[in-house]
Amino acid sequence: MPEQKVRQPIISVLGHVDHGKTLLLDKIRGTTVMDREAGAITQHIGATEVPTKTVEDICGKLLERFSTGVELPGLLFVDTPGHEAFTNLRRRGGTLADLAILVVDVTEGFKPQTIESIGHLKRNKTPFVLAANKMDLLPGWNPTNDACFIDTFPNQNDRVQEELDEKIYEIVGDLHDHGFQAERFDRIEDFKKQVGIVPTSAKTGEGIPELLAVLTGLAQRFLKKELSVEVKGPGRGVVLEIKKERGLGKTADVIIYDGTLKKKDEIAIGGLEEAITTKVRALLQPKPLDEIRDPQDKFRHVNEVTAAAGVKIAAPDIEGIIAGAPVWIIETTEEARELQRQVRKEIESLRIQADVNGVVVKADTIGSLEALEGQLIEQEIPIRRADIGDVSRRDVIEASAVSDDDPLLAVILAFNVEILSHAQEEAKRRNIKIVSDDVIYRLIEDYQEWVEEERERIRVEKLREFIRPGKFAIKQGYVFRRSNPAIVGVDVLGGVLKPGFPVMNTDGEQVGTIREIQKERKTLQEAKTGDELALSIEGPIVDRHIKEGDVLYVDVPRDQMIELKRDLKDMLSEDELGVMSEIIDIKQKEDPTYGVM
Repeated sequence: MPEQKVRQPIISVLGHVDHGKTLLLDKIRGTTVMDREAGAITQHIGATEVPTKTVEDICGKLLERFSTGVELPGLLFVDTPGHEAFTNLRRRGGTLADLAILVVDVTEGFKPQTIESIGHLKRNKTPFVLAANKMDLLPGWNPTNDACFIDTFPNQNDRVQEELDEKIYEIVGDLHDHGFQAERFDRIEDFKKQVGIVPTSAKTGEGIPELLAVLTGLAQRFLKKELSVEVKGPGRGVVLEIKKERGLGKTADVIIYDGTLKKKDEIAIGGLEEAITTKVRALLQPKPLDEIRDPQDKFRHVNEVTAAAGVKIAAPDIEGIIAGAPVWIIETTEEARELQRQVRKEIESLRIQADVNGVVVKADTIGSLEALEGQLIEQEIPIRRADIGDVSRRDVIEASAVSDDDPLLAVILAFNVEILSHAQEEAKRRNIKIVSDDVIYRLIEDYQEWVEEERERIRVEKLREFIRPGKFAIKQGYVFRRSNPAIVGVDVLGGVLKPGFPVMNTDGEQVGTIREIQKERKTLQEAKTGDELALSIEGPIVDRHIKEGDVLYVDVPRDQMIELKRDLKDMLSEDELGVMSEIIDIKQKEDPTYGVM
């Protein structure tokens, strides 16, 4: 019978952005990964191994109090991004997980990503513990660093205890709404039927002993079968991230979830075009409590790793591999072909190449691409092309194909990838906007902000080209020339006058066109309400077509009047809108459909 062993459980840490997931792990690790995250938000999945001794040290006498010990070889935490854009990365983290911690800010309660995470855990039937975090922010909380919750809670005054209990029972109610029975961990009767809620503070460390104790107890009591692995079986894993390391070249951060992986093993890894077969040149593990994405100390070289473990693989010819792809030890060519089929199916389901007006999307990993696509589809932003890799000249040409039809979609959204130099030059030449960031939600926000600014700029430009409502009266005694062109003094009564605007009388008959506007012998490009100035009007003869005292209007063409009313009304002044109504009333005497949308 193959040799079996109990592996460490893989624990996914999920929750809403900013609720303290990475900070919670930092407290356990004694590191500050959080400070180094882009935008202080976890951008990729990372893994941290917490050895048995650390669990025992943190839990201390709590284990004696509950008459239990730590039988596991440790805990392997997978820290997943918390913003809603990371649905698919979280799914990848979650499907690896034996257990999960759902982190909720106790002062804020459930948020959209909390609910989304619960749905995911429910679908995957992943057991979880809820960390009611940030209890130190409750007004009047008296902290005791690194204390057990059951020791520090009685030291709080009655008002603080009552407020925390109220917050916990709000969470109990929210979980009930999603089909879960729950209770504070120390009041639970049956952990199989109830979700344990552990009040914690990632900042002070309070409650973390109980959190680790509950996770360890659940794993040891209920997951023995799932945690049993074949020691000598072929290794199976998933790529978390691709990185360049000095002296090693391109490497892959991998979670091994089954079997054993050894140095010199032949492996197949999913790539953009096909599965890449290669031989493991080196296996490097972060020291216990280091985070694989961001180790504080150098990696240590090992000859083999057994599930469950986070490991960095150095191997030749892995330039084309992608994050999120499977890693297999291969013993036959058929296994390599099967992996290739799986990877191709997944990537093809993500790639978009459509003959539609839409944005071009480039991302660094499968998960990031899934996340971006999901967000854009949710917000009804069409996608013309989506792929993994750096922004190239081809992407710019693709984006420019929609510029005439909809300039707001002539954009490239680039997440955590480089913009190649020839792409930058082409984008400048074709006036294509490239929005780039290493935080997905900020990338989307920046694009939306640009769209609003650009839409307003386009509207302003468009309005400049329109014939706008205007009204003026010819002043008594201010006829300077009777014709060719007629030059008269006027009072602008409302709206806007510009050279080239056609002019009509109160019967709706066109009498001429404004040729020039002058005030104090200076030529103006525009006149507004309250101005007194001279107009030269091409077409009319004074006392035949127009006379002193006449009130005249700008003759706004039918199509422009409809567009002004429909699309640009909010950009017109109050007096312009008043003049617009008067013009419509005059024109409708002859044409009842004028100005009607």
